[in-house]
Formats: sequence, C-alpha cells, structure tokens
Amino acid sequence: MSALDSHPEAAPAPHRPTRAAGAVDASAGARATTASCTPAANETRVSQPVTAHETAHEITVHEMLPGRVLLGRGALREVPAQVDRLGARRVLVVAAPSAKATADDLAEALGERCAAVFDQPRQHAPVEVTAAALALGRAHDADGVVTLGGGSAVGLGKALVARTGWPHVAVPTTYAGTEVSPVLEETTDGLDAVRRDPALVPDTVVYDPLVTLTMPRGLTLTSALHALAHAVEALYDADGTPVTRAYAIEAAEGILNALPVVLDDPGDVVARERLQGAAWLAGLCQAYGRMGLHHQLAHALADAFDLPHAELHALLLPHVMAFNLRAAPDAAARLARVCGGSAVAEVAQLVRSHEGPTALSELGVPAAGLRTVAEAVAADPAPNPRPLDAEAVLRLLEEAW
Repeated sequence: MSALDSHPEAAPAPHRPTRAAGAVDASAGARATTASCTPAANETRVSQPVTAHETAHEITVHEMLPGRVLLGRGALREVPAQVDRLGARRVLVVAAPSAKATADDLAEALGERCAAVFDQPRQHAPVEVTAAALALGRAHDADGVVTLGGGSAVGLGKALVARTGWPHVAVPTTYAGTEVSPVLEETTDGLDAVRRDPALVPDTVVYDPLVTLTMPRGLTLTSALHALAHAVEALYDADGTPVTRAYAIEAAEGILNALPVVLDDPGDVVARERLQGAAWLAGLCQAYGRMGLHHQLAHALADAFDLPHAELHALLLPHVMAFNLRAAPDAAARLARVCGGSAVAEVAQLVRSHEGPTALSELGVPAAGLRTVAEAVAADPAPNPRPLDAEAVLRLLEEAW
C-alpha cells in the first residue's frame, strides 16, 4: 500500500442542496441574475425603495458557493475520507495521462471504492469523451467521480456531474484555478458551449503541492498566468465587491511572489503551496467576478483556431493589461503595490521567460484571421473598463501576434 492510506474515519458531509442529474442551464454564459454578465454565484444589484426625502441607492448581495477545500502537503491522502464523507461507494477516477503514477497510487488507496480509471480527458470536454467516461463509470456501478489533473480532467468531471448528479472530489495538478468555478466548457461537433451553474462546482477540492512537483516548467508558468488573468480582471470589474477585490489582490500577490521562486527552484514545496492557495483564490475571482476582454479574446481565439488555453491566456495577459489598466487606475495602483513597480512589465518578463510560444503567430494564428476575431469581440463586448471597438482590439491582437 502506498502513502495514500485511507483515513480510518470520516465525518459525514453536511446537508447540501440536492443536485439533480442534468439540471444545468446549457445556454452560453447563463447567469442566475438579470444582468447578462453577472455570474450565478456572485453579486446582484438590488434597487432600494426610497421616500421623497431619500436618495436612491443600490445594495450589493454577494452569494457564496458551497464547497469544501483542503490545502496542504499530504492532502492527497485525505481523498478516500472525502469520498466517504460524500457518501459515494464507488468512484470513477478521471486522470490526465501525465498524472498516471499519482492516479495509480490513488486507485490503490481507494481500494474497492475505485470503480475504474478513465485516463483520456480532453480540452473543452468533448461530448463523445464524456459519453465514453460515463459508459465506463456506469459499467462499473460508479456513483461518484474523483478528478486528478488540470482543466481537462476537472472539466470532464463537471460534465459527468451535469449528467448524473454524482458527488465530485477534484485534485488539481495545475494552477489555473478553474476547479472552483461554476463554469463548464463543452464541445459538440467542434462547437463550444458554456454551462454555468453552482451545482458544477466540485463538492471537495484537494490541493496538495506534492502532486505538482513533476509539473513541467512551461505548464507551471502558463497555468499560473492563466490564474493571474482571473485576478486581474476581477480587480477592474465595475461590479466587484470587497470579497472579489480581496481575493484578487491576495491571488495576484501570491502568484507574482511565488511563481518566480517555483520557476527557479521547482522543488520548493513551500512556494508551490502558496502558489496553489493563490490559484484557488484566483479561481474564486472567476467564480464570483465578471471576466472582461482578456477572457473574451482567449475564448474567441481558442474557438477559432483550436489553441491551448494556458499558453494563450499567458501570452495575451500583458497585452490586455497594458490596454485596460490605463482605464482602471485603482486596479493599476493595487497591482503596482503588489509588484513594487509596473505589473505589466513584470508579467511581460514572465511571459518572455517561457520556452514555448510567446506570440499568437507562434501558436499558429494566421495574421489574416485577426480582424475577424476583433470584429466579433467588438460587436458583442464583455464588460470592460475601456470601451471596445474593432480597430482598437485589432491593434491589441497585432501587438500580441
């Protein structure tokens, strides 16, 4: 038996709302409030009735997502206890191929609670991949899912939850932070759709820095910058709350301080643990805040040219920050205090240190396709501190190209 021995006793899970199989709004960007860009789990604006002697004002309502998070060295050993706590008898383990060794150890620790292992998750959760994983799970009487890996593995877990209502324990091995977000991207016949529902958030997220020690340098860098993008956009979200701003600053500080340490010394577990905690908070920024131009561009480009998310988010980030922060002085000042100088320059330097693609052209984006993307983004702009027009967006893309 590996070091992943099960905890002998687990407290029962507290009552949580029943998750009905398939009870997820499949419309792109669906929100729980009337504002089209306000996340389901975030703030709403309530108009307060006034008398003749009062001034009209708004009250911010911030709703918190349910969930449980474990963070620390050795937390992976607690996964069997968390499965028991959620009442699952047999779980399907979904693991990225890069996490095979850890997945084997986890399956051994789960023992009879491991129904089967599915090791072929793919980016954007193609529906045919979800169908194959679901068939495997049902063939082995699974009633829960444990995901181990990055966004592809966790996304597949969310897709399974959307269809079954299974309890979900997520063990992220990268830093993107999307595991705590109520968002799922799925692909059907090459077309992406976005589901957003609080029921998609894993019941338990387990952050163990020891599972990140073998992460390649390039993925460490790009996935952490992907997380930083969530925090940056939450900082200039006009409808942000004290909660989202606090998460964003702590996330940005953690990433910008810990990431260089990890890049210089990949074995520094203390820095990796801080980076995981910062990524968690960055993911909450995406869950509770409104994402702007950066995320809109990344999704438009990825959809148009089938690009890898982490590298795309990373290389776009300094360009979007330079574009937006001049129109968001409070966010710019907060980030400058974190960096002790120019946040744009610091992020750009991190991007330049990447040994992989650092420009859209290096990702294979054709120059002739930039205008089409710019026009599509400007025609239906995300909430953004700086007004968007096609020519301005095109110039930004050309600089990133």
